[in-house]
Amino acid sequence: MGTPPELARYEQRFRRAGLPLFIEDFSPTHDIFSRATPVLVLVFLVEMLGATSLEWKWWQNLLAGLGGLVVLIAGFGLLNGFRGRRFWSFPTRFGTPELAVFVLLPALLPLATEVQLRQFFGVALGNLLLVGVVYAVVGYGLIGTTLWGLHRLGSELGNSVASLVRALPLLLVFSLVLFMTADMWQVFAGMPAAFIAFLAAAFALLSNLFLVLRLPRELDQIERDTASGPPLRGIQRLNLSISLVIRQWMQVLVVSAGVGLFFVGFGLLAISRHVYELWGIDPGSWSHQFILLDHPLLLSATLVKVAVGIATFTGLYYSISLMTDATYRTDFLDNVTVELRELFTARAEYLELRARLLPAPTSGS
Repeated sequence: MGTPPELARYEQRFRRAGLPLFIEDFSPTHDIFSRATPVLVLVFLVEMLGATSLEWKWWQNLLAGLGGLVVLIAGFGLLNGFRGRRFWSFPTRFGTPELAVFVLLPALLPLATEVQLRQFFGVALGNLLLVGVVYAVVGYGLIGTTLWGLHRLGSELGNSVASLVRALPLLLVFSLVLFMTADMWQVFAGMPAAFIAFLAAAFALLSNLFLVLRLPRELDQIERDTASGPPLRGIQRLNLSISLVIRQWMQVLVVSAGVGLFFVGFGLLAISRHVYELWGIDPGSWSHQFILLDHPLLLSATLVKVAVGIATFTGLYYSISLMTDATYRTDFLDNVTVELRELFTARAEYLELRARLLPAPTSGS
C-alpha cells in the first residue's frame, strides 16, 4: 500500500529540508538505494567494459563486451528468480543480495578474462565506495540539504553578510596584524598553491571537528526549547547534525570569502611594489600593475595567496566563535531555532497523523 497523500506531503517537506530520516520506517532498501537505482544500474552496465582489453582487436573487445553484458544481465536475472521476481524485471529495490551482486559481479569480469586480480579488487572497492557515497548522500539528505540551502541562498547570504558586518571589526583586529607582517608574506610567497588549498581543507576539518564535539549539547538545548512530540532517535539527531554542519559551512564560506576579498582590495592599495622589494617578497608566478588616481597598484599571485591564507585563519576563528562567543552563537542559533521549531512541530503533526492513518498491527494479525 502506498503512502497516503497527507503523509507524503510531510515526508516531501522533510526531504526538501535535508532531513529524510525524520520519515518513519525510512530504510536503505526502500528509500535510499531504490532512489539511486538508475545511477547504480548505469554504473553496473558500463562496467561490462571490464571484460575488454587494450591489447585485443576491436572485434575481440566487442565480443568480450557483449559477453560481459550478458553475464551481468544474467546475474541479475538469476537473482530476480531467487528473489521471486521475473527474470527481466528491472530492480526496484536494493537489499543486501542486490548490493553484493552490484559490488562483486562486475569485478569478476577482468578476473575471468585476463586474471587481473588487482583490477578485481579495484572494481570491487570502487563499487563498495560508490555504495557508501550513495548511502551517505541520499540517506542523510545531503542533496536535499544543499538544494534547500540553494533555495534559501538569498536569505542565507543576507544572514551571512549581516554576520560579516557585525563580526568584521573584531575579525580585522585579529587578521590585520597578520596581514601587515613581512613574515606572513614570506611564508605564503614560498608556499605552493596546492599547500594553501590543503591548509584550507585542514582548517575546515578542524572547525568541523570542533562543531561536531559541541553539537550534541546544542541540539539538546534546541530540542528542549523547541521540540514537541517524542524525542529524536540517534540516527535522526545525526541527520540534523549534518544539516547544521552544512549550514555553518555556507555561513563561514561567505564570511571567509568576504574577508579574502577585503584583503585583496586592501593589499592593492597598501602593498606597493616598493613594499615588495623592501620586504624581499617575490610577486609570484604572475602580477599585473595598473594605475588608479595616479597611484600604482600591484595585483600578484602572492597577494592572492596571502589573502586566501588570512581568510582561512579568519574562517577557522569565526567558525569556533559561532559556538563559543555569546554574540555569534546567538546570531547563528536563533535563526536555526526558528526553523527547527517549525520542523519539530511538523514532525509531531506527522507522527500523530501517521498513527491515525496507519495504525500499528495487532499481535494477532
